[in-house]
Amino acid sequence: MSTTVETYRLVSRRLIPILFISYVISFLDRVNIGYAKLQMATDLGYSDVVYGFGAGIFFLGYFLFEVPSNILLHRLGARVWISRIMITWGIVSGMFAYVDVIPWGPLPEMFGLPDHEFGLYALRFLLGLSEAGFFPGIILYLTYWYPASMRGRTIASFMFGIAVANIIGGPLSGFLMEYLHGYGAWQGWRWLFIIEAIPAIIMGVVLFLRLPNGPHDAAWLSESQRKDVLDAVASSDEHVSNTSNDSFRQAFSDSRVWMLTFANMLGITITYAINFWLPTILTEIGVGKQDYLTVGLVSLIPWGIGGLSMMLMARNSDRTQERRWHIAGSLLACSVGLLMFAAVDPSPVPSILALTIVTCGTLSYSGLFWSLPTTLLRGTAAVAGIAMINSITNLGGQIGPEIIGRLRGSNYHPDAPFIVLACFTFVSAVLVILATRNKRQTQ
Repeated sequence: MSTTVETYRLVSRRLIPILFISYVISFLDRVNIGYAKLQMATDLGYSDVVYGFGAGIFFLGYFLFEVPSNILLHRLGARVWISRIMITWGIVSGMFAYVDVIPWGPLPEMFGLPDHEFGLYALRFLLGLSEAGFFPGIILYLTYWYPASMRGRTIASFMFGIAVANIIGGPLSGFLMEYLHGYGAWQGWRWLFIIEAIPAIIMGVVLFLRLPNGPHDAAWLSESQRKDVLDAVASSDEHVSNTSNDSFRQAFSDSRVWMLTFANMLGITITYAINFWLPTILTEIGVGKQDYLTVGLVSLIPWGIGGLSMMLMARNSDRTQERRWHIAGSLLACSVGLLMFAAVDPSPVPSILALTIVTCGTLSYSGLFWSLPTTLLRGTAAVAGIAMINSITNLGGQIGPEIIGRLRGSNYHPDAPFIVLACFTFVSAVLVILATRNKRQTQ
């Protein structure tokens, strides 16, 4: 046992840091438009409705190419495919600096849109296509290395990148917009997109050079260590074989898989609604206004505490081997935080406290959720099943930002979006409870 523990310490030291850094970069490139919007919307005349739809259309591209991308990863290998994903999305992300000047030919007129608005939608859609397969590919990749009993903490360690991306991204984006604004006759938001795209391209090269396709290809493992890993994963698969699916047909006909799919879609709706709109919300409760660095620094509070909550919940879930109530409880806490925000808005301190409860809930649930479907899907089903769940659930990333944008652009009460989102998280918690009611959570 001690030998296996040492082996997994080595595996985690080799894999988790580079995967974690990659996820931080990917999430930063995905959500930095939330900070860019503070300048970009004014410069280009984007309304809340246009911004909300543009931020969310990323996930339509993600949805369309998710399953094919995961299948290609399985066939071509993680090293080549994940590297391709990172380099491609880095290039597309940098193109946002030219969103209003890229020549799209007759396409904007075909859709009845001005060039700068079409450019926003087109580039966000292309960014989704470029990044599709990254997250589910990593989840699938981790199942090659870790048994089910270790996946809660392992996946949470990887997904802690959501919190870190926001912790780093907020102040960095604020700094770039505030202090590079006007440099070289460029607005700050253009510099933001160019500078924050570079790490993705660099990391794509690093992954190509450093990431093994699986335990069989890891030159840094000895034969005995390789056997430890393969035996641990095989034993885990055997242990869950009575409750898991190993074919496409079985996976897609399992009601538990579909309940978890829609539970996560509703949860992700809240995750991205908060990510894309938090900078705007902070300015509206009196933080920063035109002081973009202050907005970024204040965002450290909810994301920093949320990240700590995420790791503590994952650690406790692995220690107790209980998933169901850790996940459902996190979603319920998120719902409470959203209702609290609707009640105290626009008072700054209570509002930030409420937003912190929301981020604690959404990050804690996010870090643990994928420990459930990886025990339901194995073999062939895991390849397309995990991608299918993630592609459908990520449509919530399109729904969340657009709900806020459309409700803000209507005559409804200004806090209506948060009440609607609170209902979504409550339903998500109920679906998790129902999906796991006949399934032991000690896997």
